[in-house]
Amino acid sequence: MTVLTTYDLTKGRAPQAATRDEREILKALLPFDVRYERWEATKQLAPGAGQDAVLEAYRRDVDRLIKIGGYQSVDVVRMHPEHPDRDMMRQKFLAEHKHGDDEVRFFVEGAGAFYLRNERHVSKVVCEQGDLLSVPKHTRHWFDMGPKPFFAAIRLFTTPEGWVAEFTGDKIAETLPGYDAAETNA
Repeated sequence: MTVLTTYDLTKGRAPQAATRDEREILKALLPFDVRYERWEATKQLAPGAGQDAVLEAYRRDVDRLIKIGGYQSVDVVRMHPEHPDRDMMRQKFLAEHKHGDDEVRFFVEGAGAFYLRNERHVSKVVCEQGDLLSVPKHTRHWFDMGPKPFFAAIRLFTTPEGWVAEFTGDKIAETLPGYDAAETNA
């Protein structure tokens, strides 16, 4: 189940209590204009299933999202604890950035944490299997897959160039607690 923790930047970045209540999560995400929904993600993925197999397993959902949002670029990010590029990939996503396009992720396996930032707060949204999160263009954010990543997410953008990150240069991501999958199991 999704977990949201909010950090108040006006009060020394103190974390507020974490919540799993969907209404509270939706309320906290309103200032970010983020779309958050719970979807069915029940297809079993083979351990070595690549992008094509994941997209085929969720073809109906992907096609529906493409139709709704006019998305033209779709890919899959799939990580596991033994992935040879896990450390490099984690570092790549950890720096605060934004995109010139909405970033839509549908988590079909595992979990990871999106951090969304505005002037007053950072909201850490631990997305799990079945979560759909759409981060509006120009929203400052970063993603932490944790030191032992395990997730598969389908990403959609309206243009192939939309996924290119524009890094802010701000080091805020280094000042807040990172994601560890153990926190979702607590």
